[in-house]
Amino acid sequence: MKGRFITFEGAEGSGKSTQSKLVIARLGELGYEVISSREPGGTRTGELIRDVLQHNASGEDICPETEVLLFAASRAQLVRNIILPALNSGAWVICDRFMDSTTAYQGYGRGFDVEKMIEINTFAVGDAVPDLTFLLDVDVDTSLERMEARVRSTHEQLDRFERETREFHEKVRDGYHALADRWPERFRVIDSTTDPTDVAALIWQSIEELIPEPA
Repeated sequence: MKGRFITFEGAEGSGKSTQSKLVIARLGELGYEVISSREPGGTRTGELIRDVLQHNASGEDICPETEVLLFAASRAQLVRNIILPALNSGAWVICDRFMDSTTAYQGYGRGFDVEKMIEINTFAVGDAVPDLTFLLDVDVDTSLERMEARVRSTHEQLDRFERETREFHEKVRDGYHALADRWPERFRVIDSTTDPTDVAALIWQSIEELIPEPA
């Protein structure tokens, strides 16, 4: 694979979308082809799955096993249809959430077997393992406050995961840190409660390591 693959992870309101957009813009200014995606979703099939996972209009409870497999199905579709072709063509791929989200939310948050979760992720992604994963770390109080502020300003409804208990969000955060400890060569943990400009600067320092020297 000739391209580079970068993922952004973190709790709700951690600034993932904002920071990923800044990276996409800066790489574009340098002349790189950049593909932007998100999880779950990113393909027509994935977006349909995303709607089920976030809003579940059926009214039927989704069991943890079903949740895990729906995320894996969306991810497998995204990898084969978008990510791998882009990487093989030499493009950079920037993804707002990827496999680590499912391990953090469904594994640590829901209590699903973490090792089994990692096995399912490995099956779904194949060779599409990120070169870098930025964990934008934010404490749960700040995360909840940012979610509430977004709802007030946009009048959007909280999705199924955002409505979860404080204990759930604490477990998710702890899970993310456990994953960062497990794969320190891939993860970069950044405090996203600081100024967004400072956060962006720290992110770019790591990305510069992936940019080849001029010939």
